[in-house]
Amino acid sequence: RRLTVRVNIELLSLSNPVHKKDLAVRLTDDTDPFFLYNLVISEEDFQSLKSQQGLLVDFSAFPQKFIDLLQQCIQEQNKDIPRFLLQLVSSASVLDHTPVSLNVVETNPFKHLTHLSLKFLPGNDVEIKKFLASCLKSLKEDKMTLEEKLRKTEEDLTRQLSYTQQSLSEKSRELDKLKNEWTSHATALTNKHTQELTNEKEKALQAQAQYQQQHEQQKKDLENLHQKNIQQLQNRLSELEVINKDLTERRYKGDSTVRELKAKLSGIEDECQRAKQEVLSLRRENTTLDAECHEKEKLINQLQTRVAVLEQEIKDKDQLVMRTKEVLDATQEQKAILEENTEKKQSHIEKLETTIKSLSAELLKANEIIKKLQGDLKTLMSKLKLKNTVTIQQEKLLAEKEDRLQKEQRELQEMGQSLRMKEQEVFKLQEQLETTMQKLEESKELLKTNENVITWLNKQLNDSQMAKKPEASAGTHGGIRSAISPHGMPDRPSFPSSGINHPISPLYAFQNFPDPAHNRNVNSQYPVPKAGTLTFLTQLSKINRCADVQTAPAAGHPANKENGDHVGLESKYFKKKDDSIPLRGLSQNTFNSDYLKPYLPPKAQPSPKAALTPASAYFPG
Repeated sequence: RRLTVRVNIELLSLSNPVHKKDLAVRLTDDTDPFFLYNLVISEEDFQSLKSQQGLLVDFSAFPQKFIDLLQQCIQEQNKDIPRFLLQLVSSASVLDHTPVSLNVVETNPFKHLTHLSLKFLPGNDVEIKKFLASCLKSLKEDKMTLEEKLRKTEEDLTRQLSYTQQSLSEKSRELDKLKNEWTSHATALTNKHTQELTNEKEKALQAQAQYQQQHEQQKKDLENLHQKNIQQLQNRLSELEVINKDLTERRYKGDSTVRELKAKLSGIEDECQRAKQEVLSLRRENTTLDAECHEKEKLINQLQTRVAVLEQEIKDKDQLVMRTKEVLDATQEQKAILEENTEKKQSHIEKLETTIKSLSAELLKANEIIKKLQGDLKTLMSKLKLKNTVTIQQEKLLAEKEDRLQKEQRELQEMGQSLRMKEQEVFKLQEQLETTMQKLEESKELLKTNENVITWLNKQLNDSQMAKKPEASAGTHGGIRSAISPHGMPDRPSFPSSGINHPISPLYAFQNFPDPAHNRNVNSQYPVPKAGTLTFLTQLSKINRCADVQTAPAAGHPANKENGDHVGLESKYFKKKDDSIPLRGLSQNTFNSDYLKPYLPPKAQPSPKAALTPASAYFPG
């Protein structure tokens, strides 16, 4: 018969009455609690054993050597032909309580060698009871430790579950918040970009249509004005044949002014073409903005795919959590079963303690029950090991999921930063668009001011041509006096000899009257005023064809002589007409801009308290 035996080796030190050491060896069987054999070897007994079996080891080294032999037997026990064996030999039956010999045998093909042979005595009832009591005590201690371990593991698992549930709820909330923020931000951006693009397109189309209409209207107005001027000049040529030469010269001057206006028109047309080019560039920028919007939409689609992947992973995590909950429920059920089993075991143990004293048959039943309990304990230990492995795997999975969540949060943060950078770029492009629109508005204002100046100049020309008729019939002799301002511009010119003492319109300061000596020259040029002096040329009467031109500094001829005598001219020339321009003089190189207010835009009109604007600002060229 082959069975597994537990061997306990102990060194017992005794000090009463003499200090000595004994070696106690006990043989037990885990499946059979009544299997108990004891051996106590003292130093004197060991000496007799040593002499009988020819041992070469002292008493102090004998326990270790015996343990080495047992380990060799354990190593060889699973082989078909073991080299070392433990033989338990009894001469009679087990119930006779006869001594038993334990032999350590080495087998070889030639002979079986017994290295050691020890005689064991079977345990009596008292020893068996002590042994069973010790076994029960150890089982109870193991049971208590297992219960504590179970309780600790349950607490740890419940804590971990609560923590994981809280963390999952927080993570899910954060994900929902991020999803809501991202969707709202994306929709706001798309709506904003679409609105801005539509507004810019509409503005550009409106501006282009306005520019075209204004340009066509300007062309028509200028052509009509030009035709009217030509017709008026032809009518006056037929009526005023007497002063044909003077009018022809003035007509040439009008032609030169028309040429200048045409040049200005060409410049304005060039500016319009530039404005059209700027509109084209703005359209190109709008196309680039559309491309950038498409790229951003692609990025948004990528982010949506990533969010879907994250949702799938969260679903997988929820499934894992459900599985862990199921495992926990199963463990709780097993725990309840174990508690019931332990209660049953306790009841059985109490019954055994009462019945062990009386009947051996009941002891046999108790042994069977203990065997079953031991099997249950083994199964419980295996189940606990499986639970520990499952919990470790779940912790690893949770750690991996947390790492993935952290990585995904970092990716979300990076995508948010990239979106912020794109928003900054969009703001910069909007600022550029605003600057371009401001430039377009400034160009519009410049065009309006140029139109107003052109209309004003045309009116001045018409008024000057109407005023030249009474000037031609003025006195035969006239002197011209001009005062010079300290800044080099002429002050109010007066005509003392002819009786004209009123200030002259600023148009006459830039009007070129032909010299009598050069009245045959058709292409007359405008004189340029120099620092210190300014020459005024005026046409004199048709009879003499000569004039006395006199230039004097500002100190010699003061400008303000409006209360003097009117000599040489009739009073009808000093009456105020409804269609005439008020005559004002020049004061220290500046014009008084009151007469320009009806012909200038509101932004170009000077304030009443502001300084006087130079004439060159309103007379380009």
